[in-house]
Amino acid sequence: MFHGKKIVVVMPAYNAARTIERTYAEIPLDIVDEVVVTDDASRDETVDIARRLGLRTLVHEQNRGYGGNQKTCYAEALRLGADVVVMLHPDYQYSPKLISAMVGLITDGPFDVVLGSRVLGGRARRGGMPLYKYVSNRALTAAQNLLCGAKLSEYHTGYRAFSRQVLTALPLLENSDDFVFDNQMLAQILYRDFEIGEISCPAAYFDEASSINFRRSVTYGLGVLGVSVQYFLQRQGWASFPIFSPNGRRLVPAGAS
Repeated sequence: MFHGKKIVVVMPAYNAARTIERTYAEIPLDIVDEVVVTDDASRDETVDIARRLGLRTLVHEQNRGYGGNQKTCYAEALRLGADVVVMLHPDYQYSPKLISAMVGLITDGPFDVVLGSRVLGGRARRGGMPLYKYVSNRALTAAQNLLCGAKLSEYHTGYRAFSRQVLTALPLLENSDDFVFDNQMLAQILYRDFEIGEISCPAAYFDEASSINFRRSVTYGLGVLGVSVQYFLQRQGWASFPIFSPNGRRLVPAGAS
């Protein structure tokens, strides 16, 4: 518990056997009540290691994609009664030591969502982010800020903390099961006017850290821009999309606790 709030860390895992134990070892268990691993049909020993560590482990028999895996993560965290949920990749790319700070910015205010930004403080390149990824990150973020009327330092971090209110309010089941899920979620958060904070986060790039190839990166970039255009059109009242619908499908049905 942290200031009377239940804290759950969720780790959407796929072939993370080489890094999951190292990631778990740095989670501040003095404030975290539960760590949940959702395995997306890994082909390595991720599940065996997670269970050996005593972690609550849910396994997809078939691969559902990065977005589909997050849906399972958040649904389980809400079922466990989480007040704050931190999504941490088990590939050790992001430092678990920032969990306490991220949680505090939600439990004590003023934010509903906190993002671990690799760009704040100029840490991305120092951490080994490839130049083409850095340039594309900055270009996409600039376009997204323009279309969404926001001022985030980046939209593409995989290190995020959410209040329970956010996860129960958003129609997350309307979102993609692929990588663009992250950006759909941020667009939904902005559309609902939740408060977003950012914290500077060192990130490491190495062979074991997860990454998507160039072709999928291009597909992702186009999908991200598509989401931002949808947001702009929705805000202007020129179109309507299911991901922004107040009646969209939620992880927790409307009226449920």
